[in-house]
Amino acid sequence: MANDSKYQSKQLDEFFEAVLMLENKDQCYKFFEDVCTVRELNSISQRLEVAKLLKIRKTYNEIERETGASTATISRVNRSLHYGADGYELVLEKLIAMNMEEKKKGNE
Repeated sequence: MANDSKYQSKQLDEFFEAVLMLENKDQCYKFFEDVCTVRELNSISQRLEVAKLLKIRKTYNEIERETGASTATISRVNRSLHYGADGYELVLEKLIAMNMEEKKKGNE
């Protein structure tokens, strides 16, 4: 299946293939620790958390307070959720369900 992403390149294709080879969280930590800076990883994970909170209809103020993200970051993620490539949608429902299950187990 061809990807019409404006970011597509041979290098990026190979990077994604490498990511898909990772088998568990431990391998992800090892790989991304070598590939990314702590700041880059924090930024990426923060954006995903912002997307998750936007999806469950938290306000910008709540998201800013919970994540430390700037309103500019929250707006950018919100734009991606509404007008992007639906990349967040590929994982958000599963992540939200997983978080709810973890909370449920924690309350038992």
